[in-house]
Amino acid sequence: MPSALPRTAPVSADDVVCHTLLNCLLREVCGPEHHRVDGGRLLLRLPRTGVRLAVGLRRVSPTGAHRFRGPVSEQRPGRWTELPWHALASRIERELHLATGYRNDEFLAQVAASRAGQAAAMAGRPVPQDDPYLASEQSLRHGHRFHPTPKARGGSEEDWARYAPEAGARFPLRLLAVRADLVREQTAVPDALAALDRQGAAPPGYRLLPTHPWQYAMLRDHAGLHAARLRRHVIDLGTGRVPFAPTASVRTLYDGRDFLKFSLNVRITNCVRKNADYELAGAVALTRVLEPVARELAARFPGCDLLREPGYRTLDVGSRELAEGLGVIVREGLAARLHPGSTGLLAAAVADEHPGSDAQVGRLLAGAGPQEALRWWNTYLRLLVPPVLAAFFDHGVVLEPHLQNVVVGVGPDGHPRQVLFRDLEGTKLLSRHHAAALAELPVDVAGPLVYRRARGWDRVVYCLLVNHLAEMVAALADLHPEQENALWAAVAKVLSERRAAHGDPPELRALTSGVPLPAKANLLTRWSRAADREARYVPLPSPFAPAVPTATAPDDRSATAPRPRSQP
Repeated sequence: MPSALPRTAPVSADDVVCHTLLNCLLREVCGPEHHRVDGGRLLLRLPRTGVRLAVGLRRVSPTGAHRFRGPVSEQRPGRWTELPWHALASRIERELHLATGYRNDEFLAQVAASRAGQAAAMAGRPVPQDDPYLASEQSLRHGHRFHPTPKARGGSEEDWARYAPEAGARFPLRLLAVRADLVREQTAVPDALAALDRQGAAPPGYRLLPTHPWQYAMLRDHAGLHAARLRRHVIDLGTGRVPFAPTASVRTLYDGRDFLKFSLNVRITNCVRKNADYELAGAVALTRVLEPVARELAARFPGCDLLREPGYRTLDVGSRELAEGLGVIVREGLAARLHPGSTGLLAAAVADEHPGSDAQVGRLLAGAGPQEALRWWNTYLRLLVPPVLAAFFDHGVVLEPHLQNVVVGVGPDGHPRQVLFRDLEGTKLLSRHHAAALAELPVDVAGPLVYRRARGWDRVVYCLLVNHLAEMVAALADLHPEQENALWAAVAKVLSERRAAHGDPPELRALTSGVPLPAKANLLTRWSRAADREARYVPLPSPFAPAVPTATAPDDRSATAPRPRSQP
């Protein structure tokens, strides 16, 4: 890949926290009537409390995905005063209390925990760059920039230093031997669980069950597991020999050959990350159902593929808590699908606003002019967009191609050659296309695999357009700001081509005509303490909408807004 650009001084954790909170406010709280761009700054008004805020702008985006710089300031009588991150969070807490009529006594603590996580990641030792793929997975020091608490995390600081991806962690698994008749497992293909069996040797009559060492430490004293060890139903074999590295999701580990997705009874952003019973069986069921779909898409759109999840294994001693807590899903490694000569990179690292690895697009395109950047983008779009839309319209499959679920295969020149879709947890089926396959599954497994068409389409558009392509556009526009409209025009062209290819379906017709885009309301979801699957969407102005005259904003000049300070 191209050589790295010179590394620049990072922004402060405090500023990043404030900028992320402002992103959420812009998207979910302050409609067009409550914010405006004034020269080199953004002015916002919280509608219920009347709080007025200002922040400097590095770059203005026509879709509202602005790049901020410097601290946030609050308007007070006759002056503007710099607002620390915790004070901004308090203003948001009060605004949301008035907006919703209820309180969330966890909110400020979660913002503080997220800020601490980002500061620790920035202060820690750099992530090793010897493996470009793992470096991309472990480089996300700040996380999702439209989530109020992207690095909120449970557990102790010592545990995070030992097991966190942004700490560059590497560690062996904890190995259990489980009596064969107390093992529950399913497979979609022969040898699907070889990735588990090769981690060590189990005694005769036992099967090997690797566990995440952090999860094992949390479950070690569970009464059911303690009893199983006393009866020799389970034998603790100690640590394995092979080091594994945590990927961006924290609980999915990689040894360079296979991915193992473990349960982790730790809250990360919104949820405690465990493999529920229906998710264990659902991963294998989806792998079976999707096999012909994945083969057809790969043949029709060379350069796309799906990482299968062909098996799971867990302990079955009558405890659901242990079955879910010790369940492990096997996912194919990159070598199973990545073309020779390509380097896999996590899409979230390619689009990262604050690069933590050489995977970021500014480093892939080091020194490239605007036309080469546009060529890179056109290639990327034609790898990513057509298979996602074909999966939905032709096969009734809702892929979840957000930035953390896509691995980009790049060539030695840094240009994209492949996209690999991963993590079947968010992949869903439309029942009209898959009624027969769903009818063969237990109800508790089939139910969570199904989306209604409208909900599925919202999920596709959010993940593909809002979470993924909009963030990649932002990263490319950081290199060539004058190109942002051309970048969105390239997206519109690909979408128009797919309209014709799929017989002009109404969903694509509406999308290309400029209807608002569905954006996941992460701030409101966190405030309401809802599960991710219950998250609602808020309308986001579309980059494909015809231009309309901008309404004049209320005069905000009762005090002079601060000029932005210089960016490091």
